[in-house]
Amino acid sequence: MREWEHYEHTADIGIRGYGETLEEAFEAVALALFDVMVDVRKVEPKEVRELEIEAEDLEALLYLFLEELLVLHEMDGLVFGDFKVKIEKTEDGYRLRARAYGEPLNYEKHEPKEEVKAITYHDMRIEKLSDGRWMVQLVPDL
Repeated sequence: MREWEHYEHTADIGIRGYGETLEEAFEAVALALFDVMVDVRKVEPKEVRELEIEAEDLEALLYLFLEELLVLHEMDGLVFGDFKVKIEKTEDGYRLRARAYGEPLNYEKHEPKEEVKAITYHDMRIEKLSDGRWMVQLVPDL
């Protein structure tokens, strides 16, 4: 089961995602990212974007995944409210394949909040918790 939250971090907002699997935790933190920007509960899955990313470690994979979503938001004017992620180990690191479901930003419908300027490695953590769930977190640049 995916869960996400925002957490206090000095002058910024941290985002954190939880999941039974690493993939669910990546999906949840992506939801947390977009919920910083808009009310994700109001985003309908009218469009889908497919992503494929390769990186040498999980931290770089997370960074590149969220950065690609932010680029789609900025370039195509899309907001996303659901994600399906698959992660596999490769010879050189990891490969992520994802589908992002959303629609064009509508100011009245989606109630924009904060602008996320960039993804960062600040306070980034990817870990398996003692209860077996995965937790992923970072502080984006607002």
